[in-house]
Amino acid sequence: MTEGRKMDRFGAGQDRAAAGPRPLVGRAAEIRRLEELIAGIGDQAGSALLLAGDPGVGKTALLNHAAAHADEAGGRVLRAAGSQFEVEISYAALNQLLHPCLDELVRLSPLFGDALNIALGLADGPAPAQLLVANAVLALLDQASARRPLLIIIDDLPWLDRASASVLGMVARRLAGQRVGMVAAHRTGEAHFFDQGDLPILLVEPLSDEAAAELLADRYPVMTPRVRRRLLEAALGNPLALLELPVSLGDLTHAVAGTLPTALPLSRRLQDVFATRVLALPAQVFDLLLMAALDGTGDLRLIRAIAAARSEDGLGPAERAGLVHADEPTGRLTFRHPLLQSAVVDLSTSEQRRLAHAELAVRLADRPERHAWHLSEAAQEPDEKVAALLKRVAIASLRRGDSVGAVTQLLRSADLSPVGKGRSGRLAEAAYLGIIVTGDLHDAPRLLDQARQAQPGPDDMLSVAGARAYQLLHGDGDVDTAHRLLTTAVSEHLDPCRGDDIVVIEVLYTLLMVCFFGGRAELWPPLIEAVDRLRPRPPELLAILSRTFSDPARLTSDFLDRADAAVESLDHEVSHARIIRTGTAVAYLDRLSACREPLQRVIQHGREGGAVTSAIEALFLLGQDAFHTGRWDEAQQHINEGLKLCDTHGYGLLTWPGRLIDALLAAARGDFQRAADTADHMDAWAGPRRAGIIGAYASHIRGLTALGQGDFDAAFHHAAAISPPGTLSPYNPHALWVLGDLVEAALHSGRPGQAAAHIAAAHELDLGRLSPRLRLVILAGAAITDADPDTAALETAITDPGNDRWPFDLARVQLGYGTHLRRAKRAVDARRHLTAATQAFRRLGAAPWANRADRELRATGATVPKNATGLAALTPQQHQIALLAAAGHSNKEIAARLFLSPRTVSTHLYQVFPKLGITSRAALRDALTDTADE
Repeated sequence: MTEGRKMDRFGAGQDRAAAGPRPLVGRAAEIRRLEELIAGIGDQAGSALLLAGDPGVGKTALLNHAAAHADEAGGRVLRAAGSQFEVEISYAALNQLLHPCLDELVRLSPLFGDALNIALGLADGPAPAQLLVANAVLALLDQASARRPLLIIIDDLPWLDRASASVLGMVARRLAGQRVGMVAAHRTGEAHFFDQGDLPILLVEPLSDEAAAELLADRYPVMTPRVRRRLLEAALGNPLALLELPVSLGDLTHAVAGTLPTALPLSRRLQDVFATRVLALPAQVFDLLLMAALDGTGDLRLIRAIAAARSEDGLGPAERAGLVHADEPTGRLTFRHPLLQSAVVDLSTSEQRRLAHAELAVRLADRPERHAWHLSEAAQEPDEKVAALLKRVAIASLRRGDSVGAVTQLLRSADLSPVGKGRSGRLAEAAYLGIIVTGDLHDAPRLLDQARQAQPGPDDMLSVAGARAYQLLHGDGDVDTAHRLLTTAVSEHLDPCRGDDIVVIEVLYTLLMVCFFGGRAELWPPLIEAVDRLRPRPPELLAILSRTFSDPARLTSDFLDRADAAVESLDHEVSHARIIRTGTAVAYLDRLSACREPLQRVIQHGREGGAVTSAIEALFLLGQDAFHTGRWDEAQQHINEGLKLCDTHGYGLLTWPGRLIDALLAAARGDFQRAADTADHMDAWAGPRRAGIIGAYASHIRGLTALGQGDFDAAFHHAAAISPPGTLSPYNPHALWVLGDLVEAALHSGRPGQAAAHIAAAHELDLGRLSPRLRLVILAGAAITDADPDTAALETAITDPGNDRWPFDLARVQLGYGTHLRRAKRAVDARRHLTAATQAFRRLGAAPWANRADRELRATGATVPKNATGLAALTPQQHQIALLAAAGHSNKEIAARLFLSPRTVSTHLYQVFPKLGITSRAALRDALTDTADE
């Protein structure tokens, strides 16, 4: 095989001359070894090295790198590769290798010249001894390397003809002291005639997990995480598989609904690599291998039972050929490489596969899920009995947390459903689950269109409405249409009161989110009524979420206890949807810290290709928790990752909770323009869609921004737009987040009566019972506004070690309380609280609030040391990033130069701006110049 063609095999179909060689990924150690060998050639330290590895592992790519490096170093390269069609032609490979040097044969001694001419078929005569030919080759190579060091490269050693292999083996062991080196490659475990003696062998291992992921991302950047994970699992670090498997899967720009097949389809190249030994098996062994591949569980006892029933010997020939391994203690059967499993399926006919599935279904009658799946794969036409069975399996999969598997089973169930017999509802349910699992909004319209064309019956209408509403909500953000669609479908459903009907429950969860994003009180009653009608009782989590998320201010003690119990149960929860819904249920109750580990599990599952939508929601919930608990760099990282996933998967509505935290971080750190821009975008998006909660987000951001700028009148109006002073209206959960903002703004803008009225409203609803953070905020407000405040309770709350979990809120309380004490002429007490506040703000990077605290502290008569500002405040890495940003480099360029991620660069810049007293990138250069001159 020629050099260009072999490079094409590794380069995913790209011609080397056209595309140029690409850097090898994950091969630093192998490259170093090759380059050391090449360096030694120039010092007359010739040597040979054998590369050994599995098919497709990248041996040829390493040979190509060695050739390119030798050429760049001024050397000369001679190449040969074994060929299956020339293996019986003596000295065919030697002729290929030495052909560029034939004009130098005349300069050899007559003995050596005659021997080579005869061996290479250039002259007639008796066949020379192989030792004589080897010596002649050495003489020719010595002569050819006189002007430039020489590197010999030989690929596919097992396909060398016997004579060439013997001679080249002799040559390889006699290179010491020469300006000649040799690198040869062969597949591990394959016999060849090349006598390697004690030559060193470099075993080319599969790529590491990190290198495999890097290679796949480099060559196929547009790929969903779920597909990427599946390919990485199948390839097991084999570079050829990593580059060729995506070709066989086709368009990967969108998520694939459901799971990918157990045996992935192979490209022609991969078939050539992995199918050779499979084809040599006896027919009965191939049939057993096919059943093992289609079963996919590695159940050795099952395959042996089938073999015994057929009076066959089993998989012995496949084991001896190294295709499978039977582990007796565990009863597991594993293919030597996952792609051998794919090769077996690829080589079978559709009828062979159908019959294998049918036999597996019979054998697995006592295992419902596997039995149903094999029955469905064996079916040749629509079969309502099998379709209904598979749907029951899908529901069971969903309840135990396998939502990806549930999508696959629902899609297959829909395929097997006769028209008018549940097909429409099953397609709609698959569309709905596909959206929330894969994060793929693009595939839903196609499935919903098929559902409408499948003659939906009365039992299907709720499923269709639920999927359509979810798509409307997360695609177009059409809150009102989604609400009308769902409430109508629920009211018209034949039996809307069944609390165990998973379709009804999922529709109500969707309606709940519609009500929340609508942000209007009138949207909620139909949802609350529908939940209360469920019999014998609503599912516990739905009941909790419908109360805690809709109107937490009026939550009863019973529901608060039930919410706490739901959080405690998360340690052993396997359903990612339940974890997200539990976190959502307690988001306004300040209990997200207790959900961190389960939420991290959801995120990891999404990163590995699982439920992407759940991962996005988990990232934003953790970002919210990290913001409130003062881990702001961590919060920014979570938010950045979630926003990137939203952008990748085309989410509109889902992005806003993440942008809220992103903008609050910016406002708190002094990047006011960034915060204002986000609020403007929110209003522009939410207004036409009547998405009230997004409007509340915008007001929250503007209010915090105004507080940071000292514009208390504007801050009051923005906070009051969410929650009028003295009122905590029903179904307005976000009012809890801005309670402190409104009180602070009212006091500083000359509205003490309205501040007191708001604190009184909070006392009337006893909001302090909901969380220690709210209790702290309410106590602080009361201490400042009440005529006879309980300052002892506030002092106790401030010093309570548990309340330092919310450092930004605690510091703001101390700033407000310290200011109040200063004005009351209690300077000593004021200094204590103001000093603690300014230190906390500095640690957080909340520059605007730190500056306010400093001013108040100076007003007490205290000497406030000059804060570290400008260059002195920057870490070395922040200084380096700031200089590059000031020079006009983008975050991506800075990241590449400093070996960081763009997200890390962005986070550092957020910290740099307040330290330099600026709010935009454009001001960096002047700020750095000014501080350097100080």
